[in-house]
Amino acid sequence: MSVGFENLDPNSILDAVESVMGLSLTGLTAPLPSYINRVYELQSMDGERLIAKFYRPGRWAREALQDEHDFVADCAADEVPVVAPLALADGGTIGEYDGILFSVFPKRSGREMDLHTDEGWRRLGSLVGRIHLAGSRREATNRLQMHPETTTVPEIEQLLGFMSLHQAERFTEVTSRIVEIALREFEGIEFQRIHGDCHRANILERPDEGLMVIDFDDMVMGPPVQDIWLLLPDHANHARHEINLILEGYEQFMDFDDRSLRLVEILRAMRIIYFLSWCSTQVDDFRFKTTFPDWGSALFWQREIADLEHQYHVILNDERLNARGLL
Repeated sequence: MSVGFENLDPNSILDAVESVMGLSLTGLTAPLPSYINRVYELQSMDGERLIAKFYRPGRWAREALQDEHDFVADCAADEVPVVAPLALADGGTIGEYDGILFSVFPKRSGREMDLHTDEGWRRLGSLVGRIHLAGSRREATNRLQMHPETTTVPEIEQLLGFMSLHQAERFTEVTSRIVEIALREFEGIEFQRIHGDCHRANILERPDEGLMVIDFDDMVMGPPVQDIWLLLPDHANHARHEINLILEGYEQFMDFDDRSLRLVEILRAMRIIYFLSWCSTQVDDFRFKTTFPDWGSALFWQREIADLEHQYHVILNDERLNARGLL
């Protein structure tokens, strides 16, 4: 009898992990917060704490997950502090149970780093530079290309079916203007493997060990500046000091194309559209409805479209500053 992703229970979880790891576990199956996947803390008989991640079916193909694991392994080989998946009994890192793909990781904990000094920003830049150095060594052929034509345009088209005609007209107008600028500014920008979701909550400080980066789930082939702007405390034109410090650390390991700083506010707009699109695929999920009860309402779209219109004007202002050599 098929278990199904939504009905994973402690016995299924333990059976799945024991069968691929070749070890015995205690009965501990503590669920951890994760909306997309199912994540549990387990414990081996010798006391080692493990994290089992069962991937939501349909989100990633096995090959795409392998690209993620390869990237993390390349980082680990370069002594970048990451949490790499454990090898299974067959030598791989991806198990399968009742059609559900999963991986097992050692448990690692830490706290979000404090950023009160210039040196802290340089440390962040150094860490991202080391990640990108590892990422530059090969491609991820089964992962998304973070480009407005391949990601943003399809996401916009998907969203149009969730709003009224009037809202769709406003939404189309502002997103078309954003995409027009984005397509122009992306010309000549080089892509490589990047973390893709490198905000500060995904960088932990471990006492006596330093920084550690987690959660490579959303890795893509994209412009390296994506992993920098997500760290910023404000819009680019208000965060020049932090940008300069990050790049001081970054360029100890990797060259950085300063022209790509033009993409920061464009990428911010693309992320807004991406998140809206992702939400639109979850609207029938009970937990989503509970968490986002007003998603798709008239007031919701009024607010979101206004945010995009504001972001469009931020992009225009940055273009003017760039043209005058002030950014």
